Amino acid sequence: MEYLFSVIVFSVSASVTPGPNNILAMASGLSFGVLRSLPLLFGICVGFSLMLLLVGLGFGQILAVFPQLSVYLKIIGVIYLLYLAYVIANNGDFKKQGPQARPLGFFKGLLFQWINAKAWVVCISAISAFTTPGESHLSQTVFLTVAFLIVGPPCVGIWIFSGALLNRHLNNRNAVKRLNVGMAFLLVASVFPVLKELLLD
Repeated sequence: MEYLFSVIVFSVSASVTPGPNNILAMASGLSFGVLRSLPLLFGICVGFSLMLLLVGLGFGQILAVFPQLSVYLKIIGVIYLLYLAYVIANNGDFKKQGPQARPLGFFKGLLFQWINAKAWVVCISAISAFTTPGESHLSQTVFLTVAFLIVGPPCVGIWIFSGALLNRHLNNRNAVKRLNVGMAFLLVASVFPVLKELLLD
């Protein structure tokens, strides 16, 4: 019972605290509303859970054997995050953008996890803290995966809902634009630890 409680607390805190996923989710909710942001939400949650499962099944060991692969993933991640920050900063009010404006979809949310530094840290921390070598490792990894798959949508969904709620209470496009620029800045700030690590390696 204590193990179950610990896993739930960890998965909720890891899923709901600020990070690239939640910044993207809030920006999408602000610019496109809740319904149009749902594919991104499910892409993030399924993508992270799949990544956690694969790390638990041994992908982390592959990165340990081939550290250059990790460096390439980080470089691609930094470039893509900077691109997303640019896109977010240039988003306006979805009500004025019309149907031609498209939020990030399911597969972009899913693939984004592989270049998300926070996702890697959470995956490795979860596997290290909540699994033990031996016969129980597989069942523990699956349990962790299911836990994140269950708590992910409501935790990340809070950010989408918050963004949509902010949009309803903002009376002009300039206010939405300023908020998007602020979230783009936060996304850029999340890149700094990865850049520091790359420069020190």
